[in-house]
Amino acid sequence: QVQLVESGGGLVQAGGSLRLSCAASGIIFTLANMGWYRQAPGKQRELVAAITRSGTTNYADSVKDRFTISRDNAKKTVYLQMNSLKPEDTGVYYCNAKARSVRTGSEGDYTGQGTQVTVSS
Repeated sequence: QVQLVESGGGLVQAGGSLRLSCAASGIIFTLANMGWYRQAPGKQRELVAAITRSGTTNYADSVKDRFTISRDNAKKTVYLQMNSLKPEDTGVYYCNAKARSVRTGSEGDYTGQGTQVTVSS
């Protein structure tokens, strides 16, 4: 069974920082392409940051130079360090994995339950 468990969300003032974590199980993590999405109230879900199996990163223009995505293959965990937070960063943040299931061996697209980030002005 594939599980992606996010943590680290919360309420923070504008200008503050948070670090989100996503612990993965049930996937071949070293071969997974991982990402963080967010969904603000009344808006579509959008890609915030992604990191490939080889460590190449990609960011939405709105978070470049403020957010950093990283991964720890030994811990099967992906992180999102968020600095200089703005009220418009508020939303539910979801961890995503495009990965091969350990149990079935097949490729899949998996998303966690999400963690709420609220940035007050």
